[in-house]
Amino acid sequence: MFKPLDASNLNDLYQAFSVLRTPEEVSMFLQDLCTPQELVAIAQRYQIAKLLSENCRYSEIVAKTGTSTATISRVNRSLSMVSYGGYGIVFDRLKQADENGQK
Repeated sequence: MFKPLDASNLNDLYQAFSVLRTPEEVSMFLQDLCTPQELVAIAQRYQIAKLLSENCRYSEIVAKTGTSTATISRVNRSLSMVSYGGYGIVFDRLKQADENGQK
């Protein structure tokens, strides 16, 4: 029986992402894996996290993303209180790539 929060299932997914080499490959995989609505939700959360990390106010984020303050608050919680550090890794590496002209 499939258990959604089974660690081995999650580890399989993490391993799948780790073998992807380009943004195009990630795009193809995510489009196969997720519904269009799920992709929109994930992309929206990521944009909110980026804006929060740039110290944007909730009102600015609402205007730019069209999302609710409740969603912004949930993303903000994941950035601060319950963060596993993933956003930081991504933001730091993207900044480094941009500075090195690799973006």
